[in-house]
Amino acid sequence: MRITELLTKETILLSMDSRQKSGAVDELVEVLAKAGKISDRVQFTEAILKREEQSTTGIGDGIAIPHAKTEAVIEPAIVFGKSVEGVDYESLDGQPAHLFFMIAAPEGANNTHLEALSRLSTLLMKEEVRAKLMEARTKDDVINLIDSYDREDEQEEQTISTTKKYVVAVTACPTGIAHTYMAADSLKAKAAEMGIDIKVETRGSGGAKNVLTPEEIANAAAVIVAADTSVEMERFRGKHVVETPVADGIRKPQELITRAVNQDAPIFKGGAGKSEDNEEKRGAKTGIYKHLMNGVSNMLPFVVGGGILIALSFVFGYNAANPEDPSYNPIAEALSIIGGGNAFGLMIPVLAGFIALSIADRPGFAPGMVGGLMAATSGAGFLGGLIAGFLAGYLVVGLKKLLEGLPASLEGIKTILLYPLLGIGITGFIMLYLVNEPVGAMNRAITEWLTGLGTGNAVLLGILLGLMMAVDMGGPINKSAYVFGTGLLTSGVYEPMAAVMAAGMVPPLAIALATTFFKNKFTKQEREAGKVNYVMGLSFITEGAIPFAAADPIRVIPSLMAGSAIAGALSMMFSIGLRAPHGGVFVIPLVEGNGFLYFVAIIAGAVVSALLLGFLKKPVKA
Repeated sequence: MRITELLTKETILLSMDSRQKSGAVDELVEVLAKAGKISDRVQFTEAILKREEQSTTGIGDGIAIPHAKTEAVIEPAIVFGKSVEGVDYESLDGQPAHLFFMIAAPEGANNTHLEALSRLSTLLMKEEVRAKLMEARTKDDVINLIDSYDREDEQEEQTISTTKKYVVAVTACPTGIAHTYMAADSLKAKAAEMGIDIKVETRGSGGAKNVLTPEEIANAAAVIVAADTSVEMERFRGKHVVETPVADGIRKPQELITRAVNQDAPIFKGGAGKSEDNEEKRGAKTGIYKHLMNGVSNMLPFVVGGGILIALSFVFGYNAANPEDPSYNPIAEALSIIGGGNAFGLMIPVLAGFIALSIADRPGFAPGMVGGLMAATSGAGFLGGLIAGFLAGYLVVGLKKLLEGLPASLEGIKTILLYPLLGIGITGFIMLYLVNEPVGAMNRAITEWLTGLGTGNAVLLGILLGLMMAVDMGGPINKSAYVFGTGLLTSGVYEPMAAVMAAGMVPPLAIALATTFFKNKFTKQEREAGKVNYVMGLSFITEGAIPFAAADPIRVIPSLMAGSAIAGALSMMFSIGLRAPHGGVFVIPLVEGNGFLYFVAIIAGAVVSALLLGFLKKPVKA
């Protein structure tokens, strides 16, 4: 498939109006929507912004390649956009972006599409192509230029001589569409310039290409792993490994190759899939947060699905799931069993299992699951599950180091016998005799305290949760408040979850209201982007406010924090409970308490923040 089968005249925008990231994304998504390439622009925009949270797709040299793979895409497509003045896209080199290629890939896209997308990424590494695109005046100019280079840029399987020392590398990014191939081409181009042989394995959406052979790895001076997602690392045991984000493969190829040639990197000793220098660079705090988020992200589907099913059971009556109650309804009972007895029952084991998996790779998963199940069934609850996950993960890491000295003939039985046996056994004993009872008592004490909160203390808790939800909008503090709310669901305390959701809905709603009623305080692009925040706010997607906060943090963040604090405080004061940890306005009918008052709390917070924004922000030129 040619690139120009995905990039057509109807998906070319020769003059972009936006000067900020959010507006640029909206303009390009609008082109996709008008061309009939996506079925849900909100869902696709969310996927694009989620990818941007992982790392900016503004790769520098005036290029940005926002991309996403989602079921909202009807058919694969590429949008080309050009901004002569430039867009502040938070690019890696700090310079404005002028050339945009937004890539829309459907879930399960075939390899033919993916190969075309990877060729586009390769093509954009050429300086002459970028220069000619800036000079293009018509849509035909763009099509003809891309097509001419596409014909001469056929990718071939890469091979290298194994008669001398050289460098091997692996590149990978979360979506495997653009950065993977651009990092590979950047490394290959710089290696050729330096006179160094290199082979690069790319791990994209179409699968692994140019896969490194054991012989090539054995003969290599060192290995470069430029990846933002997991890579099979055990094959590099005993080699010097330079680990770095995929963006560095694009921006710093010479530095990485020099380090590899000089073997300026620790020797990878196996284990959880990370070499020593990588953990040192990231630091313990980042590592622990990453492990926690791995557990939380995998737990959330159980919490969301189970919580909403439980809430739906109350539509038939508060006690309709009880066969002995006069209001009994078999559907309500089924919903309660599926949501509460099963989905919620798996919540803590899944949390612990995936925390341990993140720390110790697959050998940590079973001990983590068992430890989490023991916490759930003993009353240690969410706190016990957290302890079980980290305990099992680091315990298995210790076992791996302890068993390194075993004969090579026993290597095969470690994963299938020793790790599960010792990991589950030791984790189980520690949970049973040292963790479950004291943590269970602590969990019960916290539950009793929260249940017995007076109005004044409840309001203070609501204010604190509101401030946390708005201070970094999707960052670690926001996530901590969210995890606190979801964790209490398993203990039967539902009010903090309601406060968290109300506070999280305020920032995007406030932005939407402010851009609607205080037009002179926002640019045209910001006003257009503000409209999307109505949907994002009502859907409990706090991140919609991030671009506005980033552009003017001194005025915007305090304003949003004030409104979120009010929403959280009012929610707690009204004694609103919520069993569903997501859903926004769509789950308001399912709240425990007065749904109208809950809506009032959200609107009050959003209005206060919007008024503060209108008062504090300075007028701008249209």
